[in-house]
Amino acid sequence: MSRASEERNRLMLRARDAMDAGYDRELDIAALARLSCCSPSHFIRTFRATFGETPHRYLQRRRVERAMHLLRSTTTSVTDVCWAVGFSSLGTFVRTFVSVVGETPTAYRARGPLPAVPGCFAMRWLRPSGLGEESSFGEAAGG
Repeated sequence: MSRASEERNRLMLRARDAMDAGYDRELDIAALARLSCCSPSHFIRTFRATFGETPHRYLQRRRVERAMHLLRSTTTSVTDVCWAVGFSSLGTFVRTFVSVVGETPTAYRARGPLPAVPGCFAMRWLRPSGLGEESSFGEAAGG
């Protein structure tokens, strides 16, 4: 990979991270383009080429992923979840949710609460790694 490609990818990742951090706010293409050191139209084209979807579609998908978690882990109303994840229209939220998930938010919530993470997985995930321990790939840590 060329140095220019690496730099472009780094700038696109910076913009995507900013979108992830501010998923509940309105999409500001001009600000993301400035963050990526390019024009708004070039930013949209480059983002799509890098990640396979437009910034708008990426943000909608991320919002739906966050809504999926809220719907199955809280008793917050569908309307309040819609506002909490950054949609300004309940109709747009439901239509986007159905296009991403394949069912309505109410039907998704009806599946019940999210299953708990198995204790053994949680303990392994939270275990601090130190020098000399083996990583999950069986290689010695530290290098």
